[in-house]
Amino acid sequence: MIVLKLGGSVITVKDKPMTPRPETIRRLAGEIAEADVKLILIHGGGSYGHPVASRYGIKGGYSSENQLQGLAETHQAMVKLNTLIVEALIKAGVPAIGVPPSSLIITTDGRITELELQALRGMLKIGLTPVLYGDAVLDTMLGFTILSGDQLASRLAVELGAERLIYGVDVDGVYTKDPKRDEAELLERVTPKTLRELEAASPTAVDVTGGMRAKIEEALRAAERGVEVVILNAMREGIILKALRGESVRGSWVVADADD
Repeated sequence: MIVLKLGGSVITVKDKPMTPRPETIRRLAGEIAEADVKLILIHGGGSYGHPVASRYGIKGGYSSENQLQGLAETHQAMVKLNTLIVEALIKAGVPAIGVPPSSLIITTDGRITELELQALRGMLKIGLTPVLYGDAVLDTMLGFTILSGDQLASRLAVELGAERLIYGVDVDGVYTKDPKRDEAELLERVTPKTLRELEAASPTAVDVTGGMRAKIEEALRAAERGVEVVILNAMREGIILKALRGESVRGSWVVADADD
């Protein structure tokens, strides 16, 4: 079983609210269909969930009754994006089903503490492809918060015994600097030591997608539990297909180095 996380910057135009990338979504759905593997798909919010959640301060937790409207709007924006992806998958021949994380998960100070897996296990057993997403969820300390797709992907990969966890972003992987602004070298292997060195040398190097540092930290959690983890560029045609098939791909492999 494989867990695939597609970043919001891959499937949406991040600087244009509620704007998907329909051609990219169709291409990725086709690659997933062609790979024909047991899969859980998770996607980010991009220009759907993030603007609404930010406007209402959902991530910081409950502070005003007015935020309840924002929480509902944030969740509904993610449902709309999820529907686009599920529809593309079904059209490509993948028996996909949208699953709202807010119905399965409760966090404590932003970390998953309660996770109901019976439904997901049942879906996988009969051959369905669950499609989850970063979502607004209840939190025992904060009242509610935003659960990132990166944390969700890592946790599900561990709990469900995934062979591989793939993070699809809009750059080729982790770089020594921000490749969108500077000359930078792609790091084919990333360990906890690598992350510390990158932060010391260039703080922007670990934030090239608006959250690379958090992505690496979540990836390391899965790697430490024996899951093979790679961060790669889902904007490149065919790379997700190759990664799902276990073929060699360009990217950054996240490794919990025992000698680190």
